[in-house]
Amino acid sequence: MPRFVAFLRAINLGGARTVKMDFLRQLFESADFSDVETFIASGNVVFKTRAKSNKALERKIEARLREALGYDVSVFIRTVAELDEIGDYNPFPEAKMGQHTACNIVFLKDMVDEKVAQKVKALRTATDQFRVRAREIYWLRRRKAGGTFSTVPLEKALGRPFTVRASNTVRRMVAKYCSAD
Repeated sequence: MPRFVAFLRAINLGGARTVKMDFLRQLFESADFSDVETFIASGNVVFKTRAKSNKALERKIEARLREALGYDVSVFIRTVAELDEIGDYNPFPEAKMGQHTACNIVFLKDMVDEKVAQKVKALRTATDQFRVRAREIYWLRRRKAGGTFSTVPLEKALGRPFTVRASNTVRRMVAKYCSAD
């Protein structure tokens, strides 16, 4: 049975959107998914199902979450094979990674068109670089002392829901889940 990863947007950012991982696992199990696991408490759920359509899975899980939580949660599905490819991709081979540099992966439901891709690339600054690839955007951030991380410019450029994960988190998920399949 195929294994999938659901990346949930805005889970456990504080306040009313705090969800216990046990509850989330039970919710997925009640939707007839098997071998359900959560990976850190930030809305990463790994599960198996016979379903084959990412889109249908996203809709099913979003409806289930809306019913159980009382608010909308965007869901971004990837197969473990896709996750492996995402984690293996090196979008910034020229960059020197250090303690003040981080790479984040922005997950989208669909690929962006060239116009939106250009808007994202235009967000490049002295501290931020972007690479658009398939349904992901890779975001290299060089942190300034006291600098803050904001997705507002990206939200404006994309005009659609997305969720962000640290590339280190994705690589840890690849190491745990992709070698088993």
